[in-house]
Amino acid sequence: MGTPIENRAEVGGMLLLGIDTCGPTGSVALARLADSAMQVLSEATLEGRTYSATLVAAVEALLKANGVRLREIGALVVVNGPGSFTGVRVGLSAAKGLAEGAGIPVIALSRLGVLAADAGVANAALDAHRHEIYLRLGERELLAGAEDLAALGQSARVAVCDPSAEALLAAAWPVAELVRVAEPNASDALRLAVARIASGDFDDVALLDGHYLRRSDAEIFGEKGRSAESGGSPAR
Repeated sequence: MGTPIENRAEVGGMLLLGIDTCGPTGSVALARLADSAMQVLSEATLEGRTYSATLVAAVEALLKANGVRLREIGALVVVNGPGSFTGVRVGLSAAKGLAEGAGIPVIALSRLGVLAADAGVANAALDAHRHEIYLRLGERELLAGAEDLAALGQSARVAVCDPSAEALLAAAWPVAELVRVAEPNASDALRLAVARIASGDFDDVALLDGHYLRRSDAEIFGEKGRSAESGGSPAR
């Protein structure tokens, strides 16, 4: 067990660290939470496809620039997908390592949930490539293509942050209101996590996993290869 949360909350408030490496660009953020009000102290953007080489160094630089030691962090918030498989895995691995090493409680959040909260709506969509989207409808999250969207029926308002998801939804649900907002980042995740932090609703670090919604190419093509070798068709 790590240091109790109340012992980490100094007079000026509790320090929070956020990590999001699920999208085309990533970010890390440092914030202070005092009396349910959160102030972002510093944030750094990470270039896509470089997360494995830059994430830990970016966290270290962020803490050093603000004169903060890792053991002073009261809570760590990590976005665990959906998104890039590599990005999700790198972010989760770093979050687990930092949390376990310094005894920091962790909260994992869905990127779709952060996007929906940013827009102030219940539904959200992100580009999943391959003419599909990651879709949040209330509390339900799924991978959806055009046929899936037609079967689901239209939702009134959906948050979007990228052109591909917006175009697919506009074609499938022409009457729906698409609420365009900026791509969610680590600061947005920290804001969404405030209520859970205040109530002590943390996740078990040992059980943290990626929220992928889609299997990886290695799993899909590996399964197809095994099926071809056995002369059968892929299992569904």
